[in-house]
Amino acid sequence: MANVTVIGAQWGDEGKGKIVDWLASRADAVVRFQGGHNAGHTLVIDGQVFKLSLLPSGIVSGTMSMIGNGVVLDPWALRDEVEKLESQGVTITDDNLAIADNCPLILPLHRDLDGLRETAAGKGKIGTTGRGIGPAYEDKVGRRAIRVCDLAYLDHLEPQLDRLCAHHDALRAGFDQPPVDREALLDELREIAPFVLRFAQPVWKRLKKVRKAGAKILFEGAQGVLLDIDHGTYPFVTSSNTVSGTASAGSGLGPNATGFVLGIVKAYTTRVGSGPFPTELDDDVGQGIGERGHEFGTVTGRQRRVGWFDAVLVRQTCAVSGVTGIALTKIDVLDGLETVKICTGYRLRGNVYDYLPSHAADQANVEPIYEEMEGWSQSTAGARSFADLPANAIKYIQRVQELIECPVALVSTSPERDDTILMRDPFVD
Repeated sequence: MANVTVIGAQWGDEGKGKIVDWLASRADAVVRFQGGHNAGHTLVIDGQVFKLSLLPSGIVSGTMSMIGNGVVLDPWALRDEVEKLESQGVTITDDNLAIADNCPLILPLHRDLDGLRETAAGKGKIGTTGRGIGPAYEDKVGRRAIRVCDLAYLDHLEPQLDRLCAHHDALRAGFDQPPVDREALLDELREIAPFVLRFAQPVWKRLKKVRKAGAKILFEGAQGVLLDIDHGTYPFVTSSNTVSGTASAGSGLGPNATGFVLGIVKAYTTRVGSGPFPTELDDDVGQGIGERGHEFGTVTGRQRRVGWFDAVLVRQTCAVSGVTGIALTKIDVLDGLETVKICTGYRLRGNVYDYLPSHAADQANVEPIYEEMEGWSQSTAGARSFADLPANAIKYIQRVQELIECPVALVSTSPERDDTILMRDPFVD
């Protein structure tokens, strides 16, 4: 049996929550390996809706869930999410949740800085969630982060606070803000520390033990490859690497452990916030797709921008993330359209491109080249086998996998866990 790594192969919001939950019910452990609580996963199980931002999706099914060192952890958001899930009947203990003790923390000062920067940016706004993710990653790389393990040594935190405040006080002064209130910060950390420390442990060691026992591990990514700090539509990206290779560094297991890479791909394209979007639809068709797909951000509630499927982008993300097979979601949202379009290339200054150029100006100015196909009037919602799909929906799926040069491993036909058509089992070599 293979391990599986799940990543979003577009701009996030591809329906990873449902797929990860479906896979988690067959896994022995689920690991989040990057991002923070800016990631939103929605699970629908027997009609009950669970919204997760930080916890691995496996927690709802009772699967052993771990937050790896590649995640930046807001301890107060963690507590709120745990309490919310417990109120919905989910059991969360140190038996089924582990948090890497070397996780960097997101602090109130990080949220402050995130908001101050976005407010001051004017037309240069990136469209962050304002939750302090970027500033927390900056402090990690700048070697001034406070980590989970530090919560057990708060009486010895002064040297780290000196480094942290020297940086943040200067930034805050530039925004005409007072210095960090160190005592207030310590008080908040003392209050939250017992809650977080009950789950803290060396996750890499726990994973080594799990793997040695032959257990199936599911690595869960957040956001999407087009938001990767290196490979995404920079600067309109997140602050971590979202590609599958991060599963190794962000969990503490070697690259040979990540197994089958499953890229989650929506049957059309969406993105939240600012940045280039070559196939964006500013018409009634786009509005209709967005309404049928309930395209609102799980974390922010912002309406998502909607466009046709972009095979150029997905082919690129599958290549840079080493995708073994894709999970195609929300095919049912396209039901009833007379025609559907797929972007097969771009025009830019008289040239044709089969990839997205790196420069932001070029990304903003490319013009999509479309291939048009007949739509289908029959419903695909709830289909659980290929035989249940309309002929034109099957042709659409087959054309997608041809253009992205990557096979379709499964198709999701509704938010419900079992409404899934399996062509290749990611957990089987």
